[in-house]
Amino acid sequence: MVDKEQEQQQILEVCRRFNLQGEYRYYEQINSGHINTTYCVYYFRDGEIKDYILQRVNTYVFKDPYTVMENISSVTEYIRAKIKSTGISAKRFVLHYSTTDTGLYYTLLPDGGFWRCCRYIDGSISPVDTDDLFLIEQSGRAFGEFQMYLADYPIEKLHIVIPHFHNTIRRYDALRTAASENAAGRLHEVKDLLQSYYELEEKATEPYRLQKQGVLPLRVTHNDTKTSNVLFDAKTRERLTVIDLDTVMPGLVAFDFGDAIRVAAATSPKEDEADVAKMTVDMEKFEAFTRGFVHEVKGAISQAEMDSLAMGALAMTTECGIRFLTDYLDGDKYFRIHYPDQNLARAKRHLVLAQDMVKRMDDMKAIVKKYSAE
Repeated sequence: MVDKEQEQQQILEVCRRFNLQGEYRYYEQINSGHINTTYCVYYFRDGEIKDYILQRVNTYVFKDPYTVMENISSVTEYIRAKIKSTGISAKRFVLHYSTTDTGLYYTLLPDGGFWRCCRYIDGSISPVDTDDLFLIEQSGRAFGEFQMYLADYPIEKLHIVIPHFHNTIRRYDALRTAASENAAGRLHEVKDLLQSYYELEEKATEPYRLQKQGVLPLRVTHNDTKTSNVLFDAKTRERLTVIDLDTVMPGLVAFDFGDAIRVAAATSPKEDEADVAKMTVDMEKFEAFTRGFVHEVKGAISQAEMDSLAMGALAMTTECGIRFLTDYLDGDKYFRIHYPDQNLARAKRHLVLAQDMVKRMDDMKAIVKKYSAE
């Protein structure tokens, strides 16, 4: 464990390597993230406080942080150039990572710590959960803009950070393996749940199969499209930029759209909601996010991709549910749990939400079509 004095010395050394200018004042840890260790550092320069975000990257989760930073720096600089080409300052609309004297977007400390630094975007907020339809629509526009800016990005330049991350077919294969091995002796508890998930398999794997058939192209995807990964202006509440870019890699537009809907459009934000009857699609929320997202991606994606968006919501909800169920069968080895059977509760919640999406699929597709036609 690093004590406070050692921690501050590490932070000061990282600041020095990234050439942060001004008089150092203090730092504070930000505890909202679950993977990396994040700090806000305050400097005084030109008569005002300047804020920076420092992160120590979790190299247990991200085994190759170098390629993570290559992806992030390449994508953010690409977006910056696009924004600046319109004559608008990109300062508040894309993350800006600092470089060291050697031009690297990261630095290594003697203890093996992998650090990066970016500017703090002043006057920004990032709500964890929201029922506010305006914010939900703005988050849709933020992730849609991300797609729009990167629609012509050379996808071959991107590294695959987590192989087979949204390979829904492999996720189902892993579920079958977990059921056959029954490592935790829990199979007898979940046979009906398993059968219900198997019944969703053909629909849930359709986007992935369409990609393999060449119908849906790979694009730059964020892969963690929660509203909490969008910065909004604190006064106007309009979107500024998307954050938390560690999982940026090739993927399907439908998966980014779908993962956002899985969280933003559910009637309950709790992934382990005990009252599964609450787990339906809030169609007002669905329409708000869709309106924002489609407004930005029109003209940047193909008709086949547009037609796949609603299917992506079902695919991502099902995939997440079978991952929880797989982990429950394996003995809760992957996902952190806070009480016994939490993974089972998560799996049940996602099943009910996915089943509701099947019932509402025609309505969801109609909403996508409505805004794509405007």
